[in-house]
Amino acid sequence: MRTGPPRTPAQRSVLLTASAALAAAAVLTLPPSAGAAESTPVGFGAGTTGGGGAGAVTVSTLSAFKAAVTGGAAKVVKVNGLISLAGQVDVGSNTTVLGVGPSSGFTGGGLRLKKVTNVVIRNLNISKPLKPADGIEVQASTRVWIDHNSFSADRDHDKDYYDGLLDINHASDLVTVSWNTFRDHYKGSLVGHSDNNASQDTGHLKVTYHHNQFLNVNSRIPSLRFGTGHFYDNYVVGAETAVHSRMGAQMLVENNVFRSTLVAVTTNRDSDVDGYANLTGNDLGGAATEVSRVGTFTRPPYAYTAEPASSVVASVTSGAGAGKL
Repeated sequence: MRTGPPRTPAQRSVLLTASAALAAAAVLTLPPSAGAAESTPVGFGAGTTGGGGAGAVTVSTLSAFKAAVTGGAAKVVKVNGLISLAGQVDVGSNTTVLGVGPSSGFTGGGLRLKKVTNVVIRNLNISKPLKPADGIEVQASTRVWIDHNSFSADRDHDKDYYDGLLDINHASDLVTVSWNTFRDHYKGSLVGHSDNNASQDTGHLKVTYHHNQFLNVNSRIPSLRFGTGHFYDNYVVGAETAVHSRMGAQMLVENNVFRSTLVAVTTNRDSDVDGYANLTGNDLGGAATEVSRVGTFTRPPYAYTAEPASSVVASVTSGAGAGKL
């Protein structure tokens, strides 16, 4: 019931203008669709541009790829087809490596980013990296974005037959790992290679993992020593131990979904010094947690939008992996 006098046309005009402004503001502040591929990284790797607007070269052989990714000049290298590797190929600074279509990439070995900066790796299939090669190894490197790739091996061999799918070590820093799939492997993603590397790693190894799917990966989802990790909106199925914080590492584990997993988060295994973890908004799906020390890392130093765990499965299964850009 109206209790005041009727509004004048001028008042109605002001109200309509104000309502329109509020509606526009609401639209502007809505987060982007969770399934949409970002054009720039979110998280600790924000600001990574790779080759930027450099003209792209397309390669389909190992020799052409090696030549194309060498050096520190800005470059965009498109990989067309599946290339067999023995060992690892070094990728230079200021590089974007981009798979063509849903099925291009590397098998049998992997890529190494060693003492480089500003590298983007997207839309590749990377499979069966035979030991000692990792699928991707980030070593002593900074500003890295690993996005919309499909990593896989198999579990038909012992756990040391293949090496890591994605390992980040030797004081690497400012890395975002987003919208990838990791499947059928024992050792998923190791951050910080040794308990004895505190002098080099402390203060570094800042890594964001978001919107990744880990399917039938036994452990290291991820395993983090010394550094600072933000693990949000990921979907983990079939792990024995998933997130592992150790050697004083700080982990924020936010709005993830775990299924058929024994231990979703642990801070007290396999190292002499426990790690730290903060858990918020996760759907554990019956998984246990082993958090011996709650940490101080509760708010990342960057802008991001974490969708609720209730929508993570739909977003990740529809949007993660190669061929989804």
